[in-house]
Amino acid sequence: MHDSLCFRVGALACSRALATQHRKCSTAHRVPWLLISQSISVSLLSVSLSTKDPRDEELSYFTSFVSRTLTLFFFEFFSTPSNTPSNHSSLHITKQQHYILVLHQPMESKFKIQLFFLTLFLFTLTLHAETLATYIVQLHPDGTTTSAFTSKLQWHLSFIQQTISSDEDPSSRLLYSYRSAMDGFAAQLTESEIEYLKNLRDVIAIRPDVKLQIQTTYSYKFLGLNPARENGWYQSGFGRGTIIGVLDTGVWPESPSFNDEGMPQVPKKWKGICQAGKAFNSSNCNRKLIGARYFTKGHSSVSPFRIPEYLSPRDSSGHGTHTASTVGGVPVPLASVFGYASGVARGLAPGAHIAVYKVCWYNGCYNSDIMAAMDVAIRDGVDILSLSLGGYSLPLYDDSIAIGSFRAMEHGISVICAAGNNGPMAMSVANEAPWISTIGASTLDRKFPATVHMGSGQMLYGESMYPLNYPTTNGKELELVYLSEGDTESQFCLSGSLPRDKVKGKMVVCDRGVNGRAEKGQVVKEAGGVAMILANTEINLGEDSVDVHVLPATLIGFDEAVTLKTYINSTKRPLGRIEFGGTVLGKSRAPQVARFSARGPSFTNPSILKPDVIAPGVNIIAAWPQNLGPTGLPEDTRRVNFSVMSGTSMACPHVSGIAALIRSAHPRWTPAAIKSAIMTTAEVTDHTGRPILDQDKPAGVFDMGAGHVNPQRALNPGLVYDIRPDHYITHLCTLGYTRSEIFTITHKNVSCNAIMHMNRGFSLNYPSFSVIFKDGVRRNMFTRRLTNVGTDNSIYSLEVVAPEGVKVIVKPKQLVFKQVNQSLSYRVWFISRKRVKRGDGLVNYAEGSLTWVHSQKGSYRVRSPVAVTWKSK
Repeated sequence: MHDSLCFRVGALACSRALATQHRKCSTAHRVPWLLISQSISVSLLSVSLSTKDPRDEELSYFTSFVSRTLTLFFFEFFSTPSNTPSNHSSLHITKQQHYILVLHQPMESKFKIQLFFLTLFLFTLTLHAETLATYIVQLHPDGTTTSAFTSKLQWHLSFIQQTISSDEDPSSRLLYSYRSAMDGFAAQLTESEIEYLKNLRDVIAIRPDVKLQIQTTYSYKFLGLNPARENGWYQSGFGRGTIIGVLDTGVWPESPSFNDEGMPQVPKKWKGICQAGKAFNSSNCNRKLIGARYFTKGHSSVSPFRIPEYLSPRDSSGHGTHTASTVGGVPVPLASVFGYASGVARGLAPGAHIAVYKVCWYNGCYNSDIMAAMDVAIRDGVDILSLSLGGYSLPLYDDSIAIGSFRAMEHGISVICAAGNNGPMAMSVANEAPWISTIGASTLDRKFPATVHMGSGQMLYGESMYPLNYPTTNGKELELVYLSEGDTESQFCLSGSLPRDKVKGKMVVCDRGVNGRAEKGQVVKEAGGVAMILANTEINLGEDSVDVHVLPATLIGFDEAVTLKTYINSTKRPLGRIEFGGTVLGKSRAPQVARFSARGPSFTNPSILKPDVIAPGVNIIAAWPQNLGPTGLPEDTRRVNFSVMSGTSMACPHVSGIAALIRSAHPRWTPAAIKSAIMTTAEVTDHTGRPILDQDKPAGVFDMGAGHVNPQRALNPGLVYDIRPDHYITHLCTLGYTRSEIFTITHKNVSCNAIMHMNRGFSLNYPSFSVIFKDGVRRNMFTRRLTNVGTDNSIYSLEVVAPEGVKVIVKPKQLVFKQVNQSLSYRVWFISRKRVKRGDGLVNYAEGSLTWVHSQKGSYRVRSPVAVTWKSK
């Protein structure tokens, strides 16, 4: 009898079977093959590193798995006794969605080594040439071939049918069929199949699937909202009747933030569902949480292994629950995080309805899933789409979110996106399409002091939300230790890097970076340390994102970290203690630009100033799942209803909620009008009346866009800059986009030559100005058009803050509106007063503003920021 070992990559049962076989091998047989095991690993690693596949992380994991399994293959074959009878042997390698090897043994010993390396060669060749990957295929919405089919789905399947072998079911390759956010489909295809598909009629574009990342008890008060009758919340009905779609990691429906007591009935226009799945059914939805869906096909096609979380709309990470409650959570009294920040928790639009679309999983968010969610959300009937996710700058025709959001905008849906967390690097802003509202992050004036008292008598300011009612080191000095000599892993407190004999019973200093902030505390705790000081590096400077640590800990700034390390290095037995100070309000300058918030100018479209605005995104407290501790670490057994997070992911839902309030108060306004109201009423000064800061200097337009959101003023802006969908198409023509690229984005077949001939001197009616002086250009002219949404017989006069080195001429200098909804135009000339030398390669910037001020009501101040760039080749 001979044995047969079959494994399918990603199948847990098979790997366990092989492990069982491996355990049968004697120690004597295993040891000689360790070197072979290493050579297998090296060979497979070289395949992983040479691939151009965008899913390198998953491929690396896959090759590691195959390496281990082929090693077991060696153990089993070479442990066969020499006197085993020789039977016929065979090797089969097939390739579909996974890799399948069927190995029969025993074999003639003289062929064993040759067979193994043949197997490895064929496997490597197959991996390189025939790997299935997910692609998004965009089709012509009025394609000539669609009439032959009874449905869009059948039409989409026909393209796959023409591309793959005749004996394969095309539906086995199809992931999603899109028809609202775009026309097309997502499918698993090989490179050779893609090359064939490109040549088929009605195929516009093919893009590989790309992974993106997910990028409060007080913030509503900080923004000036309260339930008083004269306040914006009351005026907008708290957002009632508006439906906000949240694309994120799902939701924990039992959170008190999603209670529907007092909520109105579900709007009749709603066509969505409450999709059942693991630990989630239709009863989990109500009049607050009116819909929930999940999208996993794109993720599963890349990670075929079992997803270690709920296969349902239920949230496993906390991020989605946090953002959904920030945008529209109902009032929850006595909310806090272990006593910190106690108060009433509310979302920005507590009367709005929420629909959740789970598109992000444990290793990221794939464009195919995001596009599927946007496709469905448009048909479901949402009014606002909130996407706290993103990647890097992309041309708009390669950006799935930009393409899907254009269709959403055409349906009257406002799309709000996070700017990204890659600041303070210039040109790091993501989600740059002009029809998207791009949101950066700012700070609050709420602090959680946790001061370090050093043995030298010096005090270092830090912050923490370590529970006040948990064991602390208050009043007790501990020996300080910073393991920085020779081992950077110990310096960053990476898992397994801290020697117990050096940290037990001590307060450990850990540098920020590489692994998570709270994770470092868990590493210290497991190594026997009893407290931690988290030290900012030169990258983080004074950033103060706090955590609910698992042991007494505090975060200190870079300057404080330098002082602390100097003390440790100059003292034989350095000592310290942490004093926790609870919650402090109103004692610090705010808002300020968060250091991590992505910055402009836009890399792909510098003619539009991005980000648009900033909003609270640092140390935001919102709802949290009951299956997680407040740190999100698996070792954290504590449970809370609310926790703290930081990021532009937290800023985005603040603006989504404000957009919902405006939509509720002004249901006929377009997405562009809503964005204009938010931008032109934004603040550029903090609560002390001084300029908003970026670290220790005044923030610029590329840091904060138009400024910090002011929902109260945004509800009644006086004037708005409106934009029709066809104006965006003209704008794309001015950027030099080709006909096919514009068609990919807009699904409109246009002639830019004809459009530009009819729109000479066109400039997009955007609420901000981005002026670019290239070589030899000294003058730029812009036209803008304002619509009166305030009162009849309104007169507006102009205030100009000219950028340094630029002369600004505006005609007319006064706008007289006789009635509401009347529109008037003006022109602006920006004239450079300085020359830029050709060939010096320098880029210079300046900034200013244009503000239209109501003659009688000073509260109507319609401000547009101006960014000026001088470029020399």
